[in-house]
Amino acid sequence: MSPRNSSFEMGLPPFRGAVRQIIIASLSIYVLLLLFRGFEPNLANEIYAIAMLDPAAVRAGWVWQLLTYGFIHADPLNFVLSMLGVYFLGAAVEERTGRWAFYGLYLGSTVIAGIAGTLLSLTPIPHAGAAYSAGAAADAILMVFYLQNRGAPIMMFPLPIQIPVGYIVIFSGAIETAYLFYYGFPLFYWVLLFGLGAGYFWYIAFLRRGASVGLSERVYGLKNAYYRWKRRRAARKFQVYMRKHDRNVYFDEYGNYKPPDDKRDDGRGGWVN
Repeated sequence: MSPRNSSFEMGLPPFRGAVRQIIIASLSIYVLLLLFRGFEPNLANEIYAIAMLDPAAVRAGWVWQLLTYGFIHADPLNFVLSMLGVYFLGAAVEERTGRWAFYGLYLGSTVIAGIAGTLLSLTPIPHAGAAYSAGAAADAILMVFYLQNRGAPIMMFPLPIQIPVGYIVIFSGAIETAYLFYYGFPLFYWVLLFGLGAGYFWYIAFLRRGASVGLSERVYGLKNAYYRWKRRRAARKFQVYMRKHDRNVYFDEYGNYKPPDDKRDDGRGGWVN
């Protein structure tokens, strides 16, 4: 059966790879911030101000906030839900994409959602407060999981029912939209919704098989063109050098040496890389 139509039972996936490292890093930062809030509240407030996504600060040059906000959490429930999303769905996504591609998805979608939130601040659309949490990256992972497994039902442990993954994407977007309206359009929920869009963009641009193959072909094409140019350039220099010594040498259009007795008409030399 095609993996796009397979069912997934959300038990306990393996805790390893990029998912493990991201969760451990996020948990360490969260515990550290909790300790600061309990014993050094002023320092904790400074860290939040420096790391949370504030569009005005980003426009003033604090561009690191486009990434750091994804590792800052305030509400314990939001932190737990975000990490559960990364754990349960991220393991399946990482297995399909590989570790480094998953890092790219997680960090890239965080930055894209942050950029979208910053651009939103340039419009008259309401966008109160700052944004934070790994929710945008978790939503991006959910979107990529859906795009990799369209139509596949998920059995959400411990519930004994199967839910199509597309319904989960719709439900998540609907809940976040409801909170967006309920709390008066905070930037926090705007960025969460942008996370879904960031996941879609990242999948189309970098994770889809055709896109990755096409990108590889373009990279190798540019690399080969560069080497051909270097070979032709070296051939011209060698011709100039030999003419200074009253000898003529010839090269084909690929920069390959043509022996004097080579009478072939195909335009190629004795060897071609």
